[in-house]
Amino acid sequence: MNFYKKNNPVYYYIPLENKIEESDISKIDHALNSIKEIDTCNLELNKKRIRLTSKYPDEAISKAVTMLISLRVEVPIIKNNFLIINLRCASCANSSQNILKMQPGVISASVNYANETAYIEYIPSMITPEKLKESLHEAGYDLIITNEDSQNSWEKIQKNHYQALKKKTIGAMLFSIPLLIIGMIPSLMHKYWANYVMWLLATPVVFILGKQFFKGAYNQAKQGTSNMDTLVAVSTGTAYIFSVFNTLFPYFWIQRGLEPHVYFEASAVVITFILLGKILEEKAKGNTSFAIKKLIGLQPKTVTIIQGTNQDEIPIKSVTVGMTILVKPGEKIAVDGVVISGNSYVDESMISGEPIPIEKVKGSSVFAGTINQKGSFQFRAEKVGKDTLLSQIIQTVQEAQGSKAPVQKLVDQIAGIFVPTVFMIALLSMFIWIIFYGNQGFIYGFQSFVTVLVIACPCALGLATPTAIMVGIGKGAEKGILIKDAESLEITKNINTIVMDKTGTITEGKPQVEDFKWFISKNDLEKNLLYSIERSSEHPLAGAVVRFLNDKSISFIPDLEIINVSGQGIIGIYQNKKYFIGNYSLLNTNNISITNEAKNWIDKKLVQATTSILFADERNILAGISIADKIKPTSQNAIKQIKMSGIEIHMLTGDNNATADYVAKEIGIDFYKSEVSPQDKIAYVKNLQSSPNSKIVAMVGDGINDSAALAQADVSIAMGRGSDIAIDVSKMTIISGDLLKILIAIKLSKQTVKTIKQNLFWAFIYNIIAIPIAAGILYPINNFLLNPMIAGAAMALSSVSVVSNSLLLKFKN
Repeated sequence: MNFYKKNNPVYYYIPLENKIEESDISKIDHALNSIKEIDTCNLELNKKRIRLTSKYPDEAISKAVTMLISLRVEVPIIKNNFLIINLRCASCANSSQNILKMQPGVISASVNYANETAYIEYIPSMITPEKLKESLHEAGYDLIITNEDSQNSWEKIQKNHYQALKKKTIGAMLFSIPLLIIGMIPSLMHKYWANYVMWLLATPVVFILGKQFFKGAYNQAKQGTSNMDTLVAVSTGTAYIFSVFNTLFPYFWIQRGLEPHVYFEASAVVITFILLGKILEEKAKGNTSFAIKKLIGLQPKTVTIIQGTNQDEIPIKSVTVGMTILVKPGEKIAVDGVVISGNSYVDESMISGEPIPIEKVKGSSVFAGTINQKGSFQFRAEKVGKDTLLSQIIQTVQEAQGSKAPVQKLVDQIAGIFVPTVFMIALLSMFIWIIFYGNQGFIYGFQSFVTVLVIACPCALGLATPTAIMVGIGKGAEKGILIKDAESLEITKNINTIVMDKTGTITEGKPQVEDFKWFISKNDLEKNLLYSIERSSEHPLAGAVVRFLNDKSISFIPDLEIINVSGQGIIGIYQNKKYFIGNYSLLNTNNISITNEAKNWIDKKLVQATTSILFADERNILAGISIADKIKPTSQNAIKQIKMSGIEIHMLTGDNNATADYVAKEIGIDFYKSEVSPQDKIAYVKNLQSSPNSKIVAMVGDGINDSAALAQADVSIAMGRGSDIAIDVSKMTIISGDLLKILIAIKLSKQTVKTIKQNLFWAFIYNIIAIPIAAGILYPINNFLLNPMIAGAAMALSSVSVVSNSLLLKFKN
């Protein structure tokens, strides 16, 4: 961190993506200078960067960037996940997070102890990953910044770390078992050589196999902070030194009428138990990232590409856009693309959560990670590497698992003051023993001091929230619900009002032929003419008719003259005879008679809020085509179940009132509003949020016109087949677009929050009960004083129990 000097100010430069307009300069200048952490601030280099000075650059830059973004000024920001190693406990995560936040150019940093990742937003021209790595070194942490095949690098590092930990634990156990036997059997304990053998056995455990705790405590002390390493190092180190003194100078205590106890076995066994607990914890924590591992496992390592008449197998890394890829029966699809030949059914359940395989024919989209069934086909690669849907899902899940729920902020604050508080309790308990228990007071006080430090570990507290969040978000991804952050997962359980866009959310989002009726006997020429005229039209509804007729043995007639009639339809001329396709007005203008049968059919479709297209020749109406945006098959059942759960549903649509009224009645929605603009949608959400009933509003949409309302809502849910902007803005994406998934998301939120509360309860109750017992509160009642070795085992098991409880979330329905 750079420190501000009054006579020689340090300048910090925030680059801008877009030039600031002259009309906005005063507004932006006023806004930035209102930030109290900024001393001076002005625009430079043709309004393309901002120069500022500050005594607290980390806070100043972060607040300045947030202000600029709110004023729609684009700042180049990179968001990335990094593996962070040497985290020992929740306090370590807090400490490393604070160090990262202090670096000028870092906008935000969140360190997750459960999955050992740091999610960092930073300005690349101000700070680099290398500098971030360097900033953590002094505190004893390390940032892995390799980009090439980063997930494999992470797994390799974690695997090596686990293997090293395993070796240390086995070594510590080999030394501790004979040490424990000597220290616990009276006939051996009082042999003249016993203390020296125990000293010999304890030394490698404490200072070689347990070196990491002393090193970590030293690094924390340099930073003026403390963590679990501090507790372990001080407690075991003190016990070891005290035991060495008593072994070399036993008469110091004997002359005072006290027995020279040694705690070699306690110092070594405590470290062994903590190492063993760490192994169990690492194993359990590894299981919480099952969703990421499962998603990454969906990617094949190699693909078969077609080059002319040759087939070549190449690594997936070598695939580029435009390549033709062959997919054989049972193979995983490597990248996103479009089918160009062949047909098959593809299992997309791992992405969408839908169990039924999807038919793929020429023109169909296919996605990386999905599994081909019995057929084979060729497709053209359109998105590769990080651009594929699967890669984006993996990145989103990683970011979400690294995010923190609101409750975690309180836990972080508690963890930050936890260790100093424990030291005070340990010292206080020792002094109370010395003051009130005479000659034996020091011995008992010393044992209580060591035991309190050993048993009071903040690990369980630090793991309580993030492990549950990781499992919950991973479970959501398995079910086709992509949750982007922990906050939305936590809030979802409180939803009492859902606002839904109609088109693409409740309905399919694309016009389809709902009914097709011939009023006069059809012949092949008339079918061919209808198809050919509609295919020549640019009207959006014409595409629905073409799709409907496409597979019905239709032939295209090329020598047609086409006349577009604005607002009415289209006229096709073939062999000097006119054919009309359009609305009632087009036929009426051209004096074409409408039969009673046709009129009744049109009136019926009008009531059903569908769009009617009429096909006629120069004298008679030939056919009627009813086009509608069909309601999704699951929408009615989803709305019914959501209402039964006590949630109020509102529908918004830009469509006309007749259509809105029909859809609302059809699926059972009581509140709806038609002909709304994007501005109307955001105002509608705001009104619900500000209502006296304190509504927690979820907005569900799929289009660009929904994005503002999605951003305003308490919980934003996008349909996965909608616009990229809607998906980017939303905090939750339902990949399949099935509204029934909303109920699953709400249930998952309730289960996750319940698990978090259970974890926090057990973590807090453990410390509330364990620390007083360790201090000796039971001794006046039943002469019970907790052994430091038992305290070490209890501390290790507390962390494992919390992680195990989180893992149970995986198996809940």
